[in-house]
Amino acid sequence: MTESDIALELMGVPGSPYTRKMLALLRYRRIPYRLLPGSRHLLAADSDRFRSRPQPKVALMPTFYLKDESGTEQAVCDTTPLIREFELRYAGRSVIPEHPALAFIDYLLEDYADEWLTKAMFHYRWSYAEDIDKAGQILPRWNNSTADEAQIAQKSRQISELQISRLRYVGSSGLTRETIEQSFDRLLNLLDKHLQQFHFLLGNRPAACDFAIYGQLTCLALFDPTPQKKVIAQAPRVYAWTESMEDLSGYETLKDDWIKPAGLPQTLIGLLQEVGRIYVPYLLANGASVANGEKEMAMELDGRPWRQSPFRYQAKCLQWIRKEFTRLSAADRNLLENQLRPTAVLDLFSD
Repeated sequence: MTESDIALELMGVPGSPYTRKMLALLRYRRIPYRLLPGSRHLLAADSDRFRSRPQPKVALMPTFYLKDESGTEQAVCDTTPLIREFELRYAGRSVIPEHPALAFIDYLLEDYADEWLTKAMFHYRWSYAEDIDKAGQILPRWNNSTADEAQIAQKSRQISELQISRLRYVGSSGLTRETIEQSFDRLLNLLDKHLQQFHFLLGNRPAACDFAIYGQLTCLALFDPTPQKKVIAQAPRVYAWTESMEDLSGYETLKDDWIKPAGLPQTLIGLLQEVGRIYVPYLLANGASVANGEKEMAMELDGRPWRQSPFRYQAKCLQWIRKEFTRLSAADRNLLENQLRPTAVLDLFSD
């Protein structure tokens, strides 16, 4: 039996943008998988149906259960390295461009979606009354549809109170509201323009970054009422694209589907300019705050004040982006520098 004959096992929930990211990617790549109920409590309570599983160091969704070189099962959560691991394990229908320079752009855009666009997702879901109410009603039922109404009400309060208390870690507040929402507006406009020319971000086949943006949009466009109204009114093409990304198992690829990195389209440059405008200065300031051991990161972002707790994981993201850049050959770095000069992305490497 080959690796591709063995179904991957993972635990996740529909409300997790990262679960949706990975499920769509597995469907597109035609990798067999089994999705376990997204509650460790349910798995433990039904031990006749589900065997016990190892616990991840940090409980996040989705959790994949993979065997290491010794055959020991491990719980793994971080989606970006998982996508690269699956590239090695499973052949065909790659989501990583062959050209190293284009692969770097893919990595950067995936990180932007996972670490910046998620701020908009979290902000809209837990800042507006209609969105809080819907999430409170639906999220606990996803985990346990047979619970009685008293249990649901209690769980709803617990989830809502916990997530609202976490807004300060994400950076969502009255101070930062306008910055987050205007950044999301710009993304919708830029993505709408790009999708008028290409099926996906890096051409006419999906890359890892497409699934990352799709994952966040499953919340922002498909579930949460406030941003959903915005998407449908402002960029219905983006709404339709998000729906179509869910299952690309029947989408066939062609040899020349990737764009050429030596001539990036202006619509993609526009998206990268947004990354340089909002995410790059945030990453640099957060990295400096973590390095200096500061308890609060205070900066001006997009012309407005921004304050939040420094985020250690995103300091690692900055290091990983820089590492990907240093892996490029001198020729590929030069190519990227020429293409990215109209953006502020190169500020990531200025020191």
